[in-house]
Amino acid sequence: MTDKRTQATADSGNMEKDPDDWVTGDEPMTGAQRSYLKTLSEEAHVDFDEQLTKAEASRRIDELQQKTGRGLERQRGRVGDGEGTTNPGSAGAGPGDEATVSIGPQ
Repeated sequence: MTDKRTQATADSGNMEKDPDDWVTGDEPMTGAQRSYLKTLSEEAHVDFDEQLTKAEASRRIDELQQKTGRGLERQRGRVGDGEGTTNPGSAGAGPGDEATVSIGPQ
């Protein structure tokens, strides 16, 4: 049985993990990382490196988000508008993965 404090931090614990500590960090980057990193690279006018590992891609995404201004809403603790506010290398879904739910009559 876990206490409330342990349970409360469990949901965000992996989201904060340093990429150097990832068990699979040395594997090739994921498809989501590749897609988002390619977009960020184009926006930042920098070369896209297809050979990055998951951990390297995550760090590069964070770096390019800073350079391009993407992800600033999340960094400030605000809810983003779905336009590049998450890093698929760290946690969460990428742009375009949002769902719209309607409740009640329109």
